[in-house]
Amino acid sequence: MTKLSVNINKIATLRNSRGGNNPDLVKVALDCERFGAEGITVHPRPDERHIRYKDVYDLKSVIATEFNIEGNCREQKFVDLVLENKPAQVTLVPDAEGQITSNHGWDTIKHEDYLKEMVAVFKSAGIRVSIFVDPIVEMVKAAALTGTDRIELYTEAYAHNYYDNREKAILPYVAAAHKAHEIGLGINAGHDLDLHNLKYFAESIPGLLEVSIGHALISDALYLGLENTIQLYLKQLKH
Repeated sequence: MTKLSVNINKIATLRNSRGGNNPDLVKVALDCERFGAEGITVHPRPDERHIRYKDVYDLKSVIATEFNIEGNCREQKFVDLVLENKPAQVTLVPDAEGQITSNHGWDTIKHEDYLKEMVAVFKSAGIRVSIFVDPIVEMVKAAALTGTDRIELYTEAYAHNYYDNREKAILPYVAAAHKAHEIGLGINAGHDLDLHNLKYFAESIPGLLEVSIGHALISDALYLGLENTIQLYLKQLKH
């Protein structure tokens, strides 16, 4: 079954809005695990507007499931953070400084040599590497040349077009997934997946290993409660 990794950035945003430690990020992460989440994801950014770098150290010392750190490896501070904490997985995302949220995958053709170098850095430390990519077969093929273990399919386009024509919206992702399988890459996915579109996505993508979900899940939890929400998301992944 596809694993659910809960992105807790929004919990950190709420905490930071008032200072102090309410809500307690570490406690929320541990509760997510207790409620059934199979991983915890954080995406620290240079301005630390949500996840602080100290949070990563605090979380690494207590997380029992898979710890996934996302970020831009062009920031040396991020590279150092990952190497010092050695999470189960690092997900390389080509964010610009100040970017509100991730909005595109790597051009793995243009940046193949650079990504090959960075993948080697993390893998030599025993960290599984995933590269954030758009659902384009050529980008998946080039990703494999970098030595990465997995790709993470950027699912915003799927989510945006889901209600208009979900069959059409899923097609690029199915093609990308088949190519990934053909060349030996594991498949993760994330961005704007929610209780409405997740089940169809998970059923359509063969061998989907992991989804990382934050904004929608935390928003749903405001109405449904965190434990119930995590259980509902896990239910969508069963097929």
